[in-house]
Amino acid sequence: MEEPSIEELVDAGLGHEEARSFHWKLNQSLRASGESPSSIWRSLSKNVLAPSHPFRLHQLLYHSCYKNWDSARLGPPPVWIPSLAQAKSTNLGRTMDTYGRDLFGCSFFDPITNFAEFQRFSVENPDVYWRIVLQELEIPFVEQPSRILDMERNEIDGEPCPGGQWLCEATLNAAECCFQESRCRKAFNTAILWRDEGNDTGLNSLTLSELRSQSCRVANSLERLGFSSGDAVAINMPMTPVSVVVYLGIVLCGCVVVSIADSFSSSEIETRLNISKAKAIFTQDVIVRGGKDLALYTRVVDANAPRAFVIPGKAGALTVELRSNDMSWDEFLAVSTGLARPQEYKGVAQSGEAFSNILFSSGTTGDPKAIPWTHLTPIKAAADGWAHQDIRSRDVVSWPTNLGWMMGPWLVYATLVNGATIALYNGSPLGRGFAKFVQDAKVTMLGVVPSIVRHWKTTKCLDDIDLSHIRREHPSDLCSTGEASTVDDYLWLMSKASYKPVIEYCGGTEIGGGFVTGSLLQPQALASFSTPAMGCDVFILDEAGIPLPSEMPGIGECALDSSMLGASRILLNANHFNIYFKGMPKHNGKTLRRHGDEFERTPGGFYKAHGRVDDTMNLGGIKVSSVEIERICNAADQRVLETAAIGVSPTGGGPEKLCVIAVLKAEVTDKTDISSELKLRFNAAIQRKLNPLFKAIEIAGSLPRTASNKVMRRTLRSQSTKRTSLL
Repeated sequence: MEEPSIEELVDAGLGHEEARSFHWKLNQSLRASGESPSSIWRSLSKNVLAPSHPFRLHQLLYHSCYKNWDSARLGPPPVWIPSLAQAKSTNLGRTMDTYGRDLFGCSFFDPITNFAEFQRFSVENPDVYWRIVLQELEIPFVEQPSRILDMERNEIDGEPCPGGQWLCEATLNAAECCFQESRCRKAFNTAILWRDEGNDTGLNSLTLSELRSQSCRVANSLERLGFSSGDAVAINMPMTPVSVVVYLGIVLCGCVVVSIADSFSSSEIETRLNISKAKAIFTQDVIVRGGKDLALYTRVVDANAPRAFVIPGKAGALTVELRSNDMSWDEFLAVSTGLARPQEYKGVAQSGEAFSNILFSSGTTGDPKAIPWTHLTPIKAAADGWAHQDIRSRDVVSWPTNLGWMMGPWLVYATLVNGATIALYNGSPLGRGFAKFVQDAKVTMLGVVPSIVRHWKTTKCLDDIDLSHIRREHPSDLCSTGEASTVDDYLWLMSKASYKPVIEYCGGTEIGGGFVTGSLLQPQALASFSTPAMGCDVFILDEAGIPLPSEMPGIGECALDSSMLGASRILLNANHFNIYFKGMPKHNGKTLRRHGDEFERTPGGFYKAHGRVDDTMNLGGIKVSSVEIERICNAADQRVLETAAIGVSPTGGGPEKLCVIAVLKAEVTDKTDISSELKLRFNAAIQRKLNPLFKAIEIAGSLPRTASNKVMRRTLRSQSTKRTSLL
């Protein structure tokens, strides 16, 4: 590494005296750190750089350190490297040491060296690996599974379903998995910490015992109101302690949660209620954000929702008048008051294949796919949290999300089943209020979405916030999912957390967790994944649709092994086989599962995501169909003949930006300033009818088509990528 001069250190934001002192410390570190760029960076990030230093200084040293790094041969440069002691202390490291002799005839004395071998073992020996995980998680089965995986069961109701059936004949209740006391979960442990926006002092809490009691009251009230096992009950509210109580109460009594994000419009809510055939809905009267009351109950009413149970969005009485058949939260809870023990309820035992949750993901047809989670899917979520986020007893886990998206239920199960505490902030995660909550709650595992990190970086709201409690003794943990991240944004995030690693995590609603991830047993690179998830196999398909050799770098459509515990086997409103398996190649006799993202496997074994290969895009961490957006834009202005909506990845990486290409009717001759006008109209229509998170970015010319008249959105994406400076 070429040592920066004092003048360069001053240019990076240090004062002259501080620069001289820093230069001496830097010189001492370089002398003791060895010659390889990775060992030099490890020393600098651990011993020299501090969160208080200007980010320009962090950038200077990082880029100086890796100035001559050959990414084409070595892959992306590591930004964090585990020590042997750190690796051995993780859940996976301890498990490898405990079971290594029985599995391989020798102990894994070095889990870093042996991790890839153990990951491969988890794919090739699911019976052994998952028995270990079920034992580690202490899953309270009512009836133990007769087999871990039966590959002969490849049909559901006469339809093909590759991948086999998991945990055959097992019965359990996913909510009971969250409440079960064990060696790492006690009734007096804190289950939820929370704070409301606008209150920067004090923390509220629920113990595991209190969480269970309140969820039991929900289950008892639902049962007394006539709801029974299998009935669909929706939740449309922010991620609060009450929404977690309601969620677990619904699952506890054998009903099925219908997850609907609180940002959805009335039409989106109505669509999801109709598809799921929900018999009731839990919601709030208002959502309080930035001191303003945002209507929620009225959206539910406009959606022609069934019976609603309405929770106050702020202290005091409800602020709305309810329909005649609706009930306030107090009235709902009072239904169970007459019971001898309203705060006790034995969870209804369900088969592993029974539904526990219905979530939604946009498909290429424009209609949301209704994806059922079974009572096995939470085990996948909890197992990922145990293996990859390394969640342990007494950890405090915060992840800004919502029960309408998969990370909401994931957070509940991954945290509680592992005996940890959920930290919830009832407000916007974009401001200093959330950052101070993370500090005061002593969050040890912080989950983020790249767009949130970018906002924090721009607004400097983490300045003077202490993040040192993020795993003081252990290597982890920051975690990121939802969309592609960028090198500089996540270098900044790590710099604020004393270079704790960011575990990138990518999966899907239909998987219940991740298929590719980072690992605390491997070096981590910025904006990259280091391994397939435990129990998962990832394939990169070439242009002919043939899987590349497992160690070969390349780029192409991502496909998955069809055998993944907890993954979807049915859709409520679409043909599951046609969407995920039809036309897919086979590997070792098994049909691969379609995922739909374009992935790159780099030299060095890292993975990078490059967006969707079909007509669905990822905007702000939410999958949305091009057809949905196009339908709205086509109707937004009578001068528009047709439109095409695409997601464009900015130069340098990062989340996709929405680009709408419009074709005008032939009779439109005056095109002066029409692009700006259409942009405003499209934005207004999209925000009103679809979701306020989506915003049109660019209006342009004509649409390329195939010989069969299909819009070539891949060509449009390629063309628009050349104009990313506009984004």
